[in-house]
Amino acid sequence: MPPATPSPLPANGALLHSDLSLPGLRRGKVRDIYDLPPDAKGWPRLLIVASDRISAFDVVMPTPIAGKGRLLTALSTFWLRLIESKGLCATHLISGDVAQVPAAAFATAGTSQADLAGRIMIVRKTRVIPIECVARGYVEGSGWKEYQATGAICGVKLPASLTQCQKLPEPIFTPATKEELGKHDENVTFERACAIAGREVMETLRSTTLAIYAAAAAHALARGVIIADTKFEFGLPVNAAGEPTGEPPILIDEALTPDSSRFWPLDSYAPGKSQKSYDKQYLREYLESLVAKGSWGKRAPGP
Repeated sequence: MPPATPSPLPANGALLHSDLSLPGLRRGKVRDIYDLPPDAKGWPRLLIVASDRISAFDVVMPTPIAGKGRLLTALSTFWLRLIESKGLCATHLISGDVAQVPAAAFATAGTSQADLAGRIMIVRKTRVIPIECVARGYVEGSGWKEYQATGAICGVKLPASLTQCQKLPEPIFTPATKEELGKHDENVTFERACAIAGREVMETLRSTTLAIYAAAAAHALARGVIIADTKFEFGLPVNAAGEPTGEPPILIDEALTPDSSRFWPLDSYAPGKSQKSYDKQYLREYLESLVAKGSWGKRAPGP
C-alpha cells in the first residue's frame, strides 16, 4: 500500500497527486501510473496521470505548478502521434480519452474525472528497457560539464574548443542509466549501455533516437524553436502473462516535453552562454545557485 499523501488538490488548484480506485499504483517524479484491464486485443494497459509536480536533479520539488500536467500531456500526445505518422517508431499511446477510464476508478477516490481531463494517457504495458536514450544536438547541461572535463560526452569524442550551448557538427547519442526514484541517472558509454540492455537492442534504439530527434528538431526549428537535446524511453510490449510479445521496442513515457528536453527560442540563440529557454533550465540554475552557497545538496527534500 502506498504511503499516506497530502490532499491531492492544494489551494492553487494544482494536482499534486492522483487518488484513484485502481490497482498497481506507482508514483514517479511527475506521473502516477495505474494498471487497467486489458483491451479487446488482450493487451495489458496502463493509465498514466501527469500531475503538476516538478523535479530537478532527480528530486521532486515540494511546490507544484498548476496546469503543468495538462501541458505535458498535450505535448507528449502531439509528438507521439507525429512520430507514429512519420513511421519513425511505434508508441505506447492508445488514447487520451478520460471517458475510457473505468467508472469504478472514481467510486471511492479523491480524484474526479474532471480532475483527470487533459492529464491522462491510456497506454500499452511494456517491459521497460533500463536505458534512457539521449540525443544531443547542442552541448549544454551535464554534457557540457562532461565535455569540459574530458573533451567527450559518454565516450563520444568531440571537437576541441566548443563553447557552451554550441551546435554540434552532428547530433550524438549519449545514453544514461535509468535509476529508481531518488537516485541520480548516470551518463554511460554506448558500450556500457550494450552490456546492460544488449547490443542489438541498443543499436536499434540509437538509430531510432537520432531519427526521431532529427525529425522533431526540424519540425520545431521551422517554428522558431531549437530542441537542444532530448531523452526518450523505450519498452518491449508484453502479453497478458507479462512476457515480451516479440515485437520491436516501442516509444514509451513522455516525448519532447520541457521535462525531457531543452527548448530554446531561435531568435535569441547565442552560443557561449546559457540560453533563454522554454523548459525547466531556470529551475536547475536556481538550484545550482543554492548548491554553490552550500544551502542544498541535490538530495531530497527539495527546497
